[in-house]
Amino acid sequence: MAFPDIQSFMRLLEQRGELVRVSVPVSRELEITEIADRMVKRGGPALLFENVVGSAYPVVIGLLGTKERVALALGVDDLDGLAEKVRALIDLSGGGSKLGLLSNVTKLRDAMNLPPRRVKNAPVQQVVWRGDEVDLSRIPVLKCWPLDGGPFVTLPLVITNDPETGERNMGMYRVQVMSRNTTGMHWQRHKTGTKHLEKARKLGKKLEVAVAIGGDPALIYAATAPLPPVPGLDEFALAGYLRGQRYPVTKGVTVDLDVPANAEFILEGYVDPSEDWVVEGPFGDHTGFYTLPDLYPQFHVTAVTMRERPVYPATIVGRPPMEDAYLIEASERLFLPAAQLIIPEIVDYHMPPAGVAHNLVFVSIRKTYPGQAYKVANGLFGLGQMMFAKVIVVVDEDVTVSDFGAVWREVAQKAVPGRDTLTTRGPIDVLDHSSRGWGYGGKLIIDATTKRPEETGSGVSSRDDQAGDVTPETFQPHASAELPTFDGVLAQTQTGDGYWLVALDKTRPGQAQELARAFAAHPAARGIRHLLICDDQTDVGNLQDVWWTILNNIDAERDVAVHGGLLAWDGARKLPEEGFVREWPPKIVMDGAVVNRVDALWHVYGLPEQWR
Repeated sequence: MAFPDIQSFMRLLEQRGELVRVSVPVSRELEITEIADRMVKRGGPALLFENVVGSAYPVVIGLLGTKERVALALGVDDLDGLAEKVRALIDLSGGGSKLGLLSNVTKLRDAMNLPPRRVKNAPVQQVVWRGDEVDLSRIPVLKCWPLDGGPFVTLPLVITNDPETGERNMGMYRVQVMSRNTTGMHWQRHKTGTKHLEKARKLGKKLEVAVAIGGDPALIYAATAPLPPVPGLDEFALAGYLRGQRYPVTKGVTVDLDVPANAEFILEGYVDPSEDWVVEGPFGDHTGFYTLPDLYPQFHVTAVTMRERPVYPATIVGRPPMEDAYLIEASERLFLPAAQLIIPEIVDYHMPPAGVAHNLVFVSIRKTYPGQAYKVANGLFGLGQMMFAKVIVVVDEDVTVSDFGAVWREVAQKAVPGRDTLTTRGPIDVLDHSSRGWGYGGKLIIDATTKRPEETGSGVSSRDDQAGDVTPETFQPHASAELPTFDGVLAQTQTGDGYWLVALDKTRPGQAQELARAFAAHPAARGIRHLLICDDQTDVGNLQDVWWTILNNIDAERDVAVHGGLLAWDGARKLPEEGFVREWPPKIVMDGAVVNRVDALWHVYGLPEQWR
């Protein structure tokens, strides 16, 4: 079903018991974050804060906080239904017969729903602030985390047109409020907004920008989706296809841009490429770490338009799992058919929350020849935003890639450190704080498929083995009761499937490497294949926390090495004495006073104890 706007989606969620109202006064600075963070991590409902201190407008958060709500928002029974919708669109087959052509009528009708439609009377322009009337402090923009540089719009739909071609783009780039009428514009180097700004600079003109807040759930999702560069396919078109009807847009009141007619708020204005950039950040980001202050363009707001009774939608990002994990899963399902069209041996893929999207990709394949895992992984590195992937694990087709533990058991059983692991280099997400350079670093491929003879060093070839019978190699994992001591080790444990987890208080250069060599030489390493060295803030009893820390804190080429029979992952903090020249950011931790306040007021909010 298509939702006219976000408020209609809210009403349905409330009818289903999946939206709860909080009527008591709540602060937009940290307090809403702490409540919402608990809710999403427990699979609780969305929240409507009706009384936000200092603003006349309510805040809704967590609308897409479960995979079931994302599926509902996108009009499918479950997220796998997205793959079927796309597969139906790209499979315009049927041959040249009349019957074959008629079989495609429905598909073509769906495709015709892609272009947006222009409307004159837009709900989002019922109220207009211009010039001196603009005051962004009246909108309840959240300060999410203690070290944030200020309040950030966290669900912004940032709209620009290519200054040369007129081609439209919408992306979700965080927006820090700097003053009553200016914000930062967090356009990273790989983003389309950056390309549009550079073209405007060369043409000597300002770049018009509109920031929509709200719309309907399909549009909010579409703004996050990594669209391929297909002519005519933009975020409005994707949203139109997902909702089954053309998307309503209208012209801005001070900018010549199409904006969603059903949004809650629109910020209109411009970015002047001739201006000096401004310091933006820090920001508690989706990685679970703060991104540190940096220079970004400044957005000047010339008008704010809104509904007569708008709701301000927000999200928070931080330590996984968060709401963005379900949007990422939706993108997985949506683009699976396209990946399979290009790399047909792919059965499925998954980006687990611990990998915060780009850091970890599991992919299962139909393997028919040696080296195929590396062919698939390198192919994925060349597909759009998959170029930012840091670790790709390839498994056999019978492995469920959404089963986090099952995949790592396959890795321990079938991937011999060194022989079945390969490091390379390439583009890295600019938010990655551990890479060897900004936006550039090491990558790791792990081949955890059943091996062909050529892959094990056998003299027998797959060609000779026509029967296809492959005798799996065996590895017997064993967890030792007696573990060695080492300077700085705060906690450690071994799992029964071949992993050694260590929390290290690192105080000197090379300490993690010394630990790896010492532990690899110890008898306790006999039943282990992976040594995961984490920082001192990691809970080694929580496998998700361990992998989240490891994947954030490694450059695969620099920090993943074979010691004896172990693959050692150095996820400890990197030091300047080790040649790491950038500042190491802190993990996101909520202020203790806010945590205590929320604990004390939980019953006042009217929220059930089960979500506390």
